[in-house]
Amino acid sequence: MQGITYSRNVFIPVTDLCRNRCGYCSFRRDPENARAIPRSEAIDLLVRGAESGCSEALFSFGESPWEVPGFERIMARSGRSDLLEYLVELCELALEAGLLPHTNAGVLEEEDLRLLAPYNASMGLMLETTARVSAHALSPGKSPELRLEHISRAGRLKIPFTTGILLGIGESERDRRESIEAIAGLHRAYDHIQEVIIQPLDPKPGTPMACTPRPKPEEILTTVRMARELLPESVAVQVPPNLMDPLSSVIAGANDLGGLSPITLDWINPERCWPDPKALALRLKGFSLEERLPVYPRYVLRGWHGHKTRCLVAALAGDGGLRRKEYL
Repeated sequence: MQGITYSRNVFIPVTDLCRNRCGYCSFRRDPENARAIPRSEAIDLLVRGAESGCSEALFSFGESPWEVPGFERIMARSGRSDLLEYLVELCELALEAGLLPHTNAGVLEEEDLRLLAPYNASMGLMLETTARVSAHALSPGKSPELRLEHISRAGRLKIPFTTGILLGIGESERDRRESIEAIAGLHRAYDHIQEVIIQPLDPKPGTPMACTPRPKPEEILTTVRMARELLPESVAVQVPPNLMDPLSSVIAGANDLGGLSPITLDWINPERCWPDPKALALRLKGFSLEERLPVYPRYVLRGWHGHKTRCLVAALAGDGGLRRKEYL
């Protein structure tokens, strides 16, 4: 029986301030409305996540918020001045609570990746597309070259990495192929891509792309099949089950369903509820639903995850690298 993996996480939005103004994003806030999560709130989420059986603390924030006017004022309200140092502190708190950090912090310099890597089981950055699209016209951080170089930096540092493409933002089918081929090329060079997310646009009211048609299911499945064809077998193809029927995705070639949270929203698509793993298992009759850690088994066995995470990974991972059964 084919195994389909997922992780159980708590999604912690560190700050919603961002230098990019993507045409489809409802996560970003202007400085007057933006916030950095207070330490007490983060601790509460981490404790609740651990008590709910999670193994992953997903830390995410807008890209290069320190470039946005008003950043210092927002950080001052949280009692911190340096966001990356604060993120390290949050990662340490996650480890103390029994959760493995996975950080998606946008494009970073190598020194920043080196700072964060020891505290993270894995890290991530969506490529989204190698095409130049109007949705990214006001988003300097969505330059394909910048994002591909970031993924390369992570590879050189042997950081287990999650990336993916976003469907429906103005790219063509050829662009999707080229994006997946670019990711496959980076994996062949560094062997560090653990999963590629095929994520459809979910248009949000109040954004410039609110009236953009959502990609049709068959279009999504065609891309899933393309990804499975182009990517090495060792790289998982992931489709978020709150955005697409999981059974159709799995039949098309997806073998991972991403992070599911029992206590927090999908802050990128907050109106799309996470499915319950028990309901997913029933929907995926004929497949075996297996819980993993935020770092995939092959990288657990290699010991590529951050050295500060090693004791906790050893406690949570079974012999094959998936989550140890007694923690499920």
